[in-house]
Amino acid sequence: MEAPAANDVILSVRDLVTTFDTDAGRLTAVDGVSFDVRRGRTLGIVGESGCGKSVTALSIMRLLPQPMGQIRGGRILFEGRDLATVPPAELHRIRGGRIGMIFQEPMTALNPVQPIGRQLSEVFLLHRTKDAADAWRRGTEMLRKVGIPAPEIRMHEYPHQLSGGMRQRVVIAMALACEPAVVIADEPTTALDVTIQAQILELMQALQRDLGLAVVLITHDLGVIAETCDDVIVMYAGRVAESGPVEAIFDRPAHPYTRGLLDSIPRLEGTRKARLRVIEGMVPSLRDLPAGCRFQNRCPHRIDRCATAPALEAIGPDHAAACHRWRELPPR
Repeated sequence: MEAPAANDVILSVRDLVTTFDTDAGRLTAVDGVSFDVRRGRTLGIVGESGCGKSVTALSIMRLLPQPMGQIRGGRILFEGRDLATVPPAELHRIRGGRIGMIFQEPMTALNPVQPIGRQLSEVFLLHRTKDAADAWRRGTEMLRKVGIPAPEIRMHEYPHQLSGGMRQRVVIAMALACEPAVVIADEPTTALDVTIQAQILELMQALQRDLGLAVVLITHDLGVIAETCDDVIVMYAGRVAESGPVEAIFDRPAHPYTRGLLDSIPRLEGTRKARLRVIEGMVPSLRDLPAGCRFQNRCPHRIDRCATAPALEAIGPDHAAACHRWRELPPR
């Protein structure tokens, strides 16, 4: 795949730092994260639970729980503006209009006491039209576009009357209603069975092709990353461990954590299921992060130098890893 030009970057996150003030003190959930999202491409953010994936997304959208969650440093550049500092009124126009978000659990993303049509129409009334009848018509058309049968009927129904897959399609319709430039999808298939997951991912890819969207896909599923993403960042304990094109990450993983994630994928050896490999240990608590490399306590390649934090180091075109020993590791 040909590398995209630098002017294709639609969203650029630089040195993002996000903290939470708690009874245990100030905890840093995202620590110096940087990445670019390019027009028409999908960036996957992958890692274990608690690594900072969702907090990164909520930081971009300025939807952190208040007053405890705060952006303490860095820039979030979108169409020449820093979303970390834009006034609330301007952010209100961007959020939902130019940047859409698909939340992880549709039953919490949708209001259970309002019909689907009212919730979907509200998006258009906020960003596109003042005419309620026009907003209702546009909402009906969006349901049809995301593959919901009999949309005229579904507009009058409540979330509990729809299946999980249909509720997720409604959430996708709301995120794409105003044809945003960027869509952030936070674990969009987690609560769905495998068949519905595949349908939702196919729908998102088809809509991306039709609308030319840039997508940020947050997931813990490397199979989803392989199927849908162009570029990947691997996060661990609030930092970027490795980043690069999806082919490089899967074919030539450099960071021991990335290798561990790939080795943890179930696979067959002949006709038998191979013994599942695991990464020993647990992700460190934000209250007790180790000095230096945050993966060192679980890393089989740890050396004394790992007590100092490694910088992201270039490995190849657009491929980088934060590991002191990446050159020394044997080919996978």
